Order: sequence, then C-alpha cells, then structure tokens
Amino acid sequence: MKTALIELIGKISTGLMSDAEVAQIADEAAQAYADADGFLAANPDINYDDSFPIPLGEWIVVGSLPETVLFQADTYQDLFAQIVASFGPDVAFNLKPKQLAKTEALTALNRIQIQLSAMNPENGGYTLMNFSQLLDDEIQAVLVYGNDVPRVLELCAAVGIKGEPSLEALRIALHV
Repeated sequence: MKTALIELIGKISTGLMSDAEVAQIADEAAQAYADADGFLAANPDINYDDSFPIPLGEWIVVGSLPETVLFQADTYQDLFAQIVASFGPDVAFNLKPKQLAKTEALTALNRIQIQLSAMNPENGGYTLMNFSQLLDDEIQAVLVYGNDVPRVLELCAAVGIKGEPSLEALRIALHV
C-alpha cells in the first residue's frame, strides 16, 4: 500500500512536493489504512470520526496535500483562479478566470482543459482529475501530467481513492 501511495502522491504532485513530503504522507496514510484506531490513538490531534465519507488513510492523503496540488472550489472560475495562482506569476495563461464567470459548467471545464493540455507538452500537457470524494466543495481536483493519467487511474484503483478525468466525468454525468 505504501509503495502505491508514494507513487500516486508523487504523480499528482507533479514535482511540487519533495520526495520526503511525499514519503511522509504515504507513510502516515498507510499506517492509518492499516490500523485506523491505533493511528487515531497515537495522533489525537487528527480531526476525524466514523461519520466522514472516506477512510482515515484517504483523509490523511487529501488533508495533507498542499493547496498547490489539491484544488477545491465551488465554481470553475474559482478553481481556475487557484490553478493559475499555483503556477505563479511567471506562467502566462491565455484563458483568464473571469472569462469563465457566465459559462455553463461543461463549457468552462472544456476551456480549462484545453488550456491545461497545451502546457508542458513534453509530459503530455496537464489533465484535471477529480480526486477523492467531495468533502466541503463542489469541485475537488488535482493536475496530472497527461502521460501519467493511465497510471494514476491504476494507482487510484489500487489504493481505493476515487480518481477520474474531470472533463470526461462531467460529460458522463451530463450525458453529453
């Protein structure tokens, strides 16, 4: 489990987290998956109980990812603003968050994905992927290199964390 978690977290962090950070999250999550009660007893500061919709190990992964890796928002405009901010001021985007303000969800997400796909071509662009169960926001996603999507899907299935390309999932949900 820990090996799969290390690879998964490494791939969804697209180089934004150090190997040590990735390993620490994976180690804690693997412990939490293996013995939730023991992990909670050893870490009383963890805010988790049985009413949460995801297992403790998944909670550790989701809660430990920095906001430059896990994007949570209620609108695609806000989501894209977070994505743009995560790249910093030196990366130019053709699309601006305000251009998404009055668009339908599918149109907005399609525009975001087109912009992301054009970036970092040596790694197959970026693919926006829904990640884990929604907690407090309407949208919860990570960016993955396009070339890594098949492996990330395999790893998500192996560790039991929901992962799917966001645009494809929305098209299916809307029956488009």
